[in-house]
Amino acid sequence: MQYLLAGLGNPGSQYERTRHNAGFMALDAAGRKWGADWKAWQNLGAYAKVSVAGHDVFLIKPATYMNESGRAVSSLARFYKIPPQNCLVCFDDVSLEVGKLRIRKNGSAGGQKGMKSVIEQLGTQDIPRLRVGVGPKPEKFDLANFVLSNFPKSELPALEGALDRAVEALELYFTQGIEKAMNQFN
Repeated sequence: MQYLLAGLGNPGSQYERTRHNAGFMALDAAGRKWGADWKAWQNLGAYAKVSVAGHDVFLIKPATYMNESGRAVSSLARFYKIPPQNCLVCFDDVSLEVGKLRIRKNGSAGGQKGMKSVIEQLGTQDIPRLRVGVGPKPEKFDLANFVLSNFPKSELPALEGALDRAVEALELYFTQGIEKAMNQFN
């Protein structure tokens, strides 16, 4: 069976360690563990093909900026004929504390514009997702400025722990299914 695993974020070194790139960070951590060899995908992003628990898993990091993430995800999914329910999307969530993870089978974008783009391009909300906590957003802080800010040193241990657990959650998803991953990591 084939799967697509997307990490959402913004391309460019200036965004590399920002809260909005938590999806890229989770995908990079998984890619390092699984020996990903990244290549360009149709000027829309970087992709790699890895094997996880006997499954072919295509990884993609869109280079289209967050709001257009769905273009890269849908392009790869359609090319390899991967149904939306086999596409898992990793992205940041300001409603979760740094270090927390949430896995869901489906649902709305919850205000996350990259996930909104993926839902629009794939034509369904029935897309599994792994949300990586990057919040909470301070009350008087502008949302765009907050998600485009770097993690302070004080939050890096929680972030690194979350990224390690994200890789474990993804491996459990591929070996035992989303229900097991949700039960263990939510």
